[in-house]
Amino acid sequence: QVQLVESGGGLVQPGGSLRLSCAASGSSSSINVMGWYRQVPGKLRELVATVARAGSRDTADSVKDRFTISRDSPKNTVYLQMNSLKPEDTATYYCYALNMNGLSSWGQGTQVTVSS
Repeated sequence: QVQLVESGGGLVQPGGSLRLSCAASGSSSSINVMGWYRQVPGKLRELVATVARAGSRDTADSVKDRFTISRDSPKNTVYLQMNSLKPEDTATYYCYALNMNGLSSWGQGTQVTVSS
């Protein structure tokens, strides 16, 4: 079983930057895809960005020019560099992992608030 722990969230002013980190432990050698989703109360959880072990990426159109996902496989860690943050980026950000058998894991989430 994979355990995911997020860090790096917080309060930032519009136009600012944050870097989220997610460290995986447990059966991390079986992870294929890692990435980030976000959710606002009353709305569905939505894709932010993911990266597969082979390097392919999937990034939401709303953030692709501002956010960058990266992965350090030996450290079992995925990052999300968030630049030019907007108030509409305010959400709980959840780390995600998909193993090679098709099983998903989720972190508990880290809050990102963009406000002046």
